[in-house]
This record gives sequence, C-alpha cells and structure tokens, in this order.
Amino acid sequence: MTGAADVPRDLSLLVVPRCGSLAATGEVFEPYRLVDADGVLVVPVAAFLRDLQACGRSVSTLRSYGMDLLRWFRFVWSIGIGWDRATSVEARDFCCWLGLADKPGGPVGWRHGDELVGALVEGADARGRAVAPNPVTGKPRPGAGYASTTRAHCETVLRGFYEFHLEAGSGPMVNPFPLSRQRGGRRAHEHHNPMSPFKPERSGRFRPKVVVRVPRQIPDEKFDELFAQLRSHRDRALVAFWVSTGARASELLGATVGDVDPGQQLITVSRKGTRALQQLPASPDAFVWLRLYQAQLGELVPGGRDRPLWWTLRKPLRALNYHAARAMFVRANAVLGSNWSLHDLRHSAAYRMARDPQMSLTDVQWVLGHAHLSTTQLYVSAPVEDMIAAVLAHHERRAKGPAAPVGEGIDRLSYRPESLEVLFGRAPQ
Repeated sequence: MTGAADVPRDLSLLVVPRCGSLAATGEVFEPYRLVDADGVLVVPVAAFLRDLQACGRSVSTLRSYGMDLLRWFRFVWSIGIGWDRATSVEARDFCCWLGLADKPGGPVGWRHGDELVGALVEGADARGRAVAPNPVTGKPRPGAGYASTTRAHCETVLRGFYEFHLEAGSGPMVNPFPLSRQRGGRRAHEHHNPMSPFKPERSGRFRPKVVVRVPRQIPDEKFDELFAQLRSHRDRALVAFWVSTGARASELLGATVGDVDPGQQLITVSRKGTRALQQLPASPDAFVWLRLYQAQLGELVPGGRDRPLWWTLRKPLRALNYHAARAMFVRANAVLGSNWSLHDLRHSAAYRMARDPQMSLTDVQWVLGHAHLSTTQLYVSAPVEDMIAAVLAHHERRAKGPAAPVGEGIDRLSYRPESLEVLFGRAPQ
C-alpha cells in the first residue's frame, strides 16, 4: 500500500490563501475568535482558547496562540485536509513551508518563490534571511520570512493544541507534531550531573533551532539624541519611566493615576504573566516630565484615581495603547535612521543597573521581575557596543607598534627590584 509519505507534496507550487481571521470580540470570556472564510466559528480552536483562559493565560497570550493556529488552519484548508485528519507528514510539510515562505503581504495569499504575492520587507532577501544590520543601532532588520522564534513558538502551540484534543478525545489518535527521536529508548537524564541544572528532556521533532539573541542597549549618547526627538511631555515622561524602571511597555501603559506616588518616587505596575502589582522606583526627571504632561492635559480628561494615566494627544482623547506608543517611538527613530524598539529601553535600564557596583544582581532581578536569576545574568556581561569598542581599540594598539614583551613595565609597580630580577631570570648567578 502506498502511504502519503511516498507522494511528496510540491510546496513550491502551493498557494495558501489568506482566508479566515482571528477577530477581537471585546468580550471578557471570549477575547478572540477564530473564524473560517465563511465567518463560521472554528469550534476546536475556541475550546482550546477557553481552556487556556481557564489556566490563567493573559489576553495577549490568547492572541499569540490564535495567530499560530490561524496559520495552521489556513495551511490545512489550502491542501484540503481536515485538521483532525492531519498526520506527521502534513506537520512536516507545514513546518518546511513556514521556514521557506514569506510573510503575507498581499490581499490574496502568499507563497514561496519568484511569484511572491506582496512586497518584501526592505533590506531582506526572498528567503526571509536578515541582511546588513542597521548602521546606527547594529540590530538586524526583520526579514521577509518568519523568524526562527516564530516558527518554534508555532510548533509548540500546535503540539499543545493536539495534546489537548487527544486528552479530550476530539482529535486524531496520534499527535501530528511528535517529539524528537533524540533520546530513543534511553532513560531520561541518565548522565545528569547533580550540580548542574536539568536541560529540556525532549523537544519537538520539527522545532527549528532558535538563535540566542544578545540584549541590545541604547548607548547614553544615542539615547540623548533619541530623547531630543520626542515631541511632547507625554512621550518624554513615558521614555523616562521606561528607561529608569525597566518596566515592560505594556506594564507601564496599564498604569492608572492612583498608581503614581511622586513623594516616594514609585509607580505601581501589573507584572506580565502573574499580573501581580509591584512598586518600581523611577528617576526624579521622570516625575518632572509626568507633572508637565498632567498640567498640559488639565481638564481635558476625566479625573479619578482609577482613570488611565496615559492618553492620546489628539481628540477625541482615548487611553493610549501599545500600538500608538510604538508609533511614537518609530517616528523618533525615523529621524535618526535607527531601529530601536520599546523593549530596548528595558534592556538599557537592565544594563545600567547591572553594571552599577552598588546594586546586587538580586536587586536587579527584583526590579526586572525575572523568575530566574540566570535571566538577569545576561546583563552582567559587557554590551555588544563595549565589546566592539574594545576589539577596535585592540586593533588600533596593534597598528601603532608591536606589543610590549612580557614583564616590561612591571618595574613601575610596587614590587621589590630584587624579586623582579629573580622572577625574570636577570639575577646574577
């Protein structure tokens, strides 16, 4: 009998239409709803998202999982196979297509090859590989294809989606996204060193390798140039709070008027994930810009401690969301030709605090809200900019002349001369 694996699918000719959508409902118990091309609710996804919501996942997590499921359902719709009849062959082809296809940019669909529908992102090739980094920041530009982190997240979400339906008995009998064959039949962690942390036992078979990204900070001189491009007191207050508290963008944007305590230089934010309230110290100039911004608003916004702290500047005034704040930062970047993100402000705050000898690493961990100290340790090493400057200084010293011999110049230190003579073999026999 000829299996499905014996008939390879030509992915170069596959066109995946942009049918269906993930719609925001505004409802508390169903924030997002995945519908097909006819606007009919996809019930298996709705049940999975409801289960995630019951586990305490945030609304942003539901949206992220829903987008991954939307890509998968568009793929199985295009090949004419039901989601509950998919096998590891379809999962393999989907992961292969996701790694080679370009992100959607046109109104009809997208595909891989010369007949790409939609414009490519500037500075990337047709395969989605990032090209030369930004000359100001040194950060790579986003490619036209899906990043390895996106593909890895998608594989994990889909494996969890089918595990949920396997347990409920509403899906296929075998998970089409299997685990890797790396361990075989051996015992898990059979050669584990008890002094070392446990590594992940097994990962997905089709999970790509994820490149570990080094956090990039904004140098002080570049930060001053970027800060000078901000147009309003609100923008200056936001950036000053981000770079001094190390809070995430969404955490600070969710603050209310009652969360600010200028007398103690504290602002209360709701932490991502746990949604626990935490007071964070901020710099004095952040509160100065905040007071100027509040004086500028005056009576334009309703009062009350439960009202949002950040508002749009154009009428009708609305609560400032992440997309509007990001657009503000993009405009400031465009003047300098840079591509820093709002999260780089958090990295900058982390580097500044971690390199302060008067602050312990556990203090920095508490401010950043990291669950593990190993995450905070990333900021102990020198930033990329400092390492590049050190290597360039090394080449400059090499260009000026040969390196000094070992031992030369030590006589200037506070060592006894007779000890140095014995050490370097210059003592009389």
